[in-house]
Amino acid sequence: MKSDRSTTGIGLRAPHLAEIARDLPAIGFLEIHAENYLAPTPALRTVEKLRRDYPLSVHAVGLSLGSVDGIDDAHLDRVAALVERVEPMLVSDHLAWSRLDGRYYNDLLPLPYTEEALAVVVRNVQRLQERLGRQISIENPSCYLAFRHSTLSEPEFLAEVVRRSGCGILLDANNVVVTAHNLRLDPARWLEELPADAVTQYHLAGHAVNDADGEPVLIDDHGSRIGEAVLELFGAMVDRYGCRPTLVEWDTDIPALDVLLYEARRAAAVLEKGRQHAPAR
Repeated sequence: MKSDRSTTGIGLRAPHLAEIARDLPAIGFLEIHAENYLAPTPALRTVEKLRRDYPLSVHAVGLSLGSVDGIDDAHLDRVAALVERVEPMLVSDHLAWSRLDGRYYNDLLPLPYTEEALAVVVRNVQRLQERLGRQISIENPSCYLAFRHSTLSEPEFLAEVVRRSGCGILLDANNVVVTAHNLRLDPARWLEELPADAVTQYHLAGHAVNDADGEPVLIDDHGSRIGEAVLELFGAMVDRYGCRPTLVEWDTDIPALDVLLYEARRAAAVLEKGRQHAPAR
């Protein structure tokens, strides 16, 4: 099942699974985290039923596309089997690494933006796309520190991965806001270096504000409503890149389903405004 470019969706989380399956609320698509559905379980069977009513996207968090060790064969096979089983409209993972010397770390760890790291990411992305037989998208991360020896900006790095591998970009507005604040960057200028045609999807979420010795640090915790700064930047993204399938993420302090559906409607209003103001082609 395909989805149009101006649709909005929500992340499918365990507390809402039965309610969504029962009520089939009006929503454009559902996104699942790949690693939650790698084994045959009742939850996976429910997801398979839901795909009759909703387009799905698969968002992986453990392929470790930035790992010098490459992608783990067994994990790749399980993800590929899931993709074949649910036939999603989009598949994505992160510009990060989480695996070294056979050990997995429960986090999305940052990369230096260098030619050496670029070669690693491109090699892993190409292998993933060849295994799945389709384009995948990579998500810009939230950053809290910058590597001094990076030779490329994050948007330059992403653009070069796209150019060399043919992948797409999952553009997370919340992550841009978090990164720009923490590294003292201009989020509007951050957007200028991305290839517009490569953007396949948007993510939206809330973030927390922590105090670090008197300095506010933004934390990408996916635990609250979409902030106004994120929604404003999302509007700028839609103006620059056009409408794309847009997902609301909420992973901590998960609220009632109605709250998520309301947030999706807020995102839909921004997309509709962008669609109405888009120049005729």
